[in-house]
Amino acid sequence: MSLLPAHRPGSLLSEFADLWNSFPPGMMPVFGGRLLRVEDTVDDGRYVVRAEIPGIDPAKDLEVSVHNGQLTIRAERSEKHEEKGRSEFSYGSFTRTVTLPASAQEEGIEAAYAQGILTVTVPLSEPKTEVKKVEVTSGE
Repeated sequence: MSLLPAHRPGSLLSEFADLWNSFPPGMMPVFGGRLLRVEDTVDDGRYVVRAEIPGIDPAKDLEVSVHNGQLTIRAERSEKHEEKGRSEFSYGSFTRTVTLPASAQEEGIEAAYAQGILTVTVPLSEPKTEVKKVEVTSGE
């Protein structure tokens, strides 16, 4: 006689987590598993973007660039997990682009990385309040 394995109600969640974690790293962005989380605020005449990127070396693995009013953050991470005589490598690359406000000044942008958080500060100029009228000509 063989015994059937016992089903524990809480075990389904851990089985699903194991399945989710077994996806190849290259496929994870498709499923939203390796998204670069950011928050952005406007504070004291500055546009501030914070990105959560733990476990990287900012000198080697992080690039911040600005082009045509777009701020792009690129990061790459490689990890090695060891557990009970088993090791596993995990690699991932992350890219996130945000549109800067119209009053953003590309000169004077600062970026700092501390405790897994990248903070990019973009100075803002005073918004233009004047309205420019456009003359309408008649084709008649």
